[in-house]
Amino acid sequence: MSVFKVASRYAKSLIDLAKEQGSLDAIKTDMDQFIEVLKANSELRAVLSNPIIKLDKKVNILEALFKDKINPAILSFFKIMIEKGRAEVIEAAAHEFVREYNEVKGIVKATVISAAPLSDTNLSELKATIANQVNAQVLITNKVDQSLIGGFVITIGDKQYDASIAGKLNRLERYFEGQRV
Repeated sequence: MSVFKVASRYAKSLIDLAKEQGSLDAIKTDMDQFIEVLKANSELRAVLSNPIIKLDKKVNILEALFKDKINPAILSFFKIMIEKGRAEVIEAAAHEFVREYNEVKGIVKATVISAAPLSDTNLSELKATIANQVNAQVLITNKVDQSLIGGFVITIGDKQYDASIAGKLNRLERYFEGQRV
């Protein structure tokens, strides 16, 4: 079975448990914290995905790091995954949990790449416009790519809208390449 399918099944079971306990928002907050720790700590990711390291050692490491810092349901969830030999899927399951949480809550993630950082006002206006278009709550992030020259590229899920100068130049170049002289 693929890593994505396994991660999705585990994430779905944690979503169901969190709903049942009435702690979905709290578990999501703690899962965000866990993901940030994983991003910042490549050694932890390496330990979790290393099949040579004993399962009880992985459990002990997670308990030492997170015992009083995250919801016990998450820690139990990770212990079960480790005991079932799925420690290498923990990170993917954490990300999948956040994705499914956003789906349950009607939250859409949007990434705006611009040639220069957008002001808070511009981001708020763009967020409102996107929210109106997709009829959902929007979490928006701004990344900077100076190669765009100007304008922006918005990515929402698997859709992308390119309103950058670099994108327009590329489309113009492809158009002229297709013309016969």
